[in-house]
Formats: sequence, C-alpha cells, structure tokens
Amino acid sequence: MEKKKFKFTVPHVFVILAIIMLLVFIVSFFVPSGNFERVLDENSGREIVNPDVFNWVEKQYLTFSDYFQSFYNGIVGGISIMGNLLICSGVLGFLESTGAFSAGIHKLVRATKGKEISLVVIMYVLFTVFGVLGYGEGAYPFYGLATAVIMSAGYDRMTGAAAVLLGSCGSFACGMLNMFTTGVSQQIVGLPIFSGMWYRFIVLVVFFTIGLIFLVRYANRSRKDPTKSYRYEEYKNQDASASIGEEVPMTWKRVVALIGFVALIVIQGYGCVALKWSFPNITALYIIFMILLAILFQVGPTETCNRFTAGAARVLGPALAIGFANSVMVLLNKANIMDTLVYYMGNALQGKSPMVTLLIIYIFVTALNFFVVSGSGKAVMMMPILSPLGQMLGINQQVMVLTYQLGDGLTNTLWPAGAVVACSLCGLDFGKWFRFAIKSIGTMMIAAYILIVIANAIGYGPF
Repeated sequence: MEKKKFKFTVPHVFVILAIIMLLVFIVSFFVPSGNFERVLDENSGREIVNPDVFNWVEKQYLTFSDYFQSFYNGIVGGISIMGNLLICSGVLGFLESTGAFSAGIHKLVRATKGKEISLVVIMYVLFTVFGVLGYGEGAYPFYGLATAVIMSAGYDRMTGAAAVLLGSCGSFACGMLNMFTTGVSQQIVGLPIFSGMWYRFIVLVVFFTIGLIFLVRYANRSRKDPTKSYRYEEYKNQDASASIGEEVPMTWKRVVALIGFVALIVIQGYGCVALKWSFPNITALYIIFMILLAILFQVGPTETCNRFTAGAARVLGPALAIGFANSVMVLLNKANIMDTLVYYMGNALQGKSPMVTLLIIYIFVTALNFFVVSGSGKAVMMMPILSPLGQMLGINQQVMVLTYQLGDGLTNTLWPAGAVVACSLCGLDFGKWFRFAIKSIGTMMIAAYILIVIANAIGYGPF
C-alpha cells in the first residue's frame, strides 16, 4: 500500500486565531497583571498611555468560560469594523451585478487593439485603483476576466496574473483610501481616518513604479521570446483570441454607474480627509449609492437586497476574522496582561535605534501575515499593542500605522495563505508565481523598509 505524502497546508485563519487565543489563555497564568496610567490627550480627546507610569495590579486569572465567551465578545467589540466591511462589500457586489465593470473591460479591449502593451498597463492601473480602495477579496471576481483579457492580446498567463496581482499588491499596502487597513488602524490609535495621505501617495508611486518596470519588462521579453515565459508549454499553443466571456454592451446606464462610482471614491476621500468622516458616514454614502443604482437599473427592492447579500457574503469570512482577532484582545484585557506585554517589549527595545525597532516590528508583522491574512483582523489584534509600544519608544503613531500596513499588505500575494487563492483565480500555479513575484515584491519590501525609516526621520506626523 502506497503511503500518502505529507503535504503542509496553512490552517484556516479561524483555526490560527483560536490557537493564538489559547496561547494567550495559557500565557495569562504566568504573566503578572499590570496597567499603564491613562491620561486624556487634549488634541484627540482620547485617553492615551502614559509610558512613564506603569503599575502592577492584582493577578487576574482566566477561566475556560472566559476563553469560549471571548469568541462572542470579540465579535461584539469589532462589530463597527465588521459592519462597515459587510455593507461596503455588499454595495460593490450590487454594482458589479449591473455589468458596468465587465462592459468597461470589454470597451478597453476594443480601444487598445494594435496597442496591446497599453492594455497590459491599463489593467495594471485598474487593479492599482482597486488596491488603493482596499478591495482585497472584493476584486476577486475580476481576476480571471482580466487575465483572459491580457491573454487575448497575445501575452502569456503570467503577464495577465502579474498585471492583476502586482497592481493590487503595492497599492493595497500603501493604504491611501483603504478602509480595511488604514481606516481600521487609524481609528484604533485615535488618528483621523486617512490622515497622512500625502506620504502614502509617495509610497504608492514607489511601489507602482517598481511593479510596472517588472511587469512591462517581463511582458515584452516573453512575447518576443516565448521560451522566456514561465508558462511556455501553454503559451506556445495559446489561442490569441482566448475567450473573455460574452461581451457586455456599454449602455448609457452603465456609463452613469461608472461615473457615479468615481464620484463615490472622490466624495469618500474628501469626506474622510476634510470633513473627518468615520465608518457611519462612509457606509451611509455607500447605501445611498446603491439605492440610486437600483433606481437607475430599475431593480426591485427584493432583488436589490439579494444582490447586496451576495456581495456581502463574499467577505463574511474576513469579517468574522476581524471579530475573532478582537477576541485575542478581549482575553489580553480580561487578564490585564496586554499592558504588561507592551511594558516587557518596550524595555527589551529600549535604547535600540528607531531603525532597529521599526525593522523588528516590520519583520514581525510580515511574518504574522504568513498565518493571518486578514489585514483588518490583524489591525484589530496588533494596533492596540503597537500603539502604546510606539508611545513608550517615542515613535509617532502615524509611523506605527505605516509600518503595520506595509508589513501586512505586500505579502498578501506572496505568502501561500493569500496567494494560492489569487493564483487559482488567474489559472496559475503558486510555485511559478512565487518564482516570478519574489523578485518584484521582494524589491517592494526592501523599498518599504527604507520608506518607513524616512517617515520616522522626517517626523511623519498625525495629520
């Protein structure tokens, strides 16, 4: 009887979070309870840690009941973030169901005939925009279509996948208008949502340029010499007219929908930056947009709700991951050991240069992303620890948020937990993608650390 070969697969994020919660439960019996003094910050009106005053308190012991109740309590504590994710994704799902995005893509294919490299660049830009908006899983339905579009222009599958994944990668990490990393992180640490956008734009330009250079170089080289393709066997027999699905006509209603979507992005950015909007304002804006779309396309109330539910269902997993990640914080706070852990970490890093400290934090978040893919989930779990740690070490909160974002976002399409799904949607095996991506995304990761150091050196501030 032939023995089955052991094949390692990364456990589901829920399993990983449950294990982390169990580790917190066990560690709580050995770590003394303590609290930093909290003082009122006059600028933000929030209570912040006074890193100079730490007090030991009576030991708080967790019970098994605390462990299992924390799943529910974590969801309740994270419901604001979860609600925003579900509502916005539901509205985007409704917009997608109108065919506006598909019609726009088919229009691009026709417009770029004879200028195929421009189609590759346009697709790269399109997924860069998706990444800037923090779509993440929300852009999954377009991965296969965009890959097929680029293949239909005479390029190999790797070029199609690279346009999609490299475009999404750096732009998601920079977090310019990303509610699910920037918005969540800044809300947790008390910064105005999307503050510091100017520096994130610089980060975006750097990542965009790196990704574009690698993409265009590979696209031209593999098309000129197919033996250079990572998918040579498929590419040499590839039909240049690969199907991109039934053409969706660009009607005036779909044009209006796309214009409305652009207006939504502009209003959202302006509202968050100039009007200090938060999650309730943003979700209200999205719901109004969906109602207007339903009227425009004459979709009845029941069907509108069904489409909205289908869109929201796509991110139910990440939404629950946010709640379970918050459960980790529930246990840490219940045992009164979160401040103790920050106190120990701060003492261990005390005296080290900011460059070393930020490198350690950056590497830690990058490594954690191998196991916990959800950016918003990790933000809920990590920022309550990183925020007081930054205060203790004299590192600006905006720099801590940036370090978290860049450690989280760049490896979403490199580590297996996130990349395997993305690759399968593009019809690509993970091994070949990793060999291609390690060069481009690896370059972005080095650039990211340099940008973090520069941000700290210039005093990248809260506003």
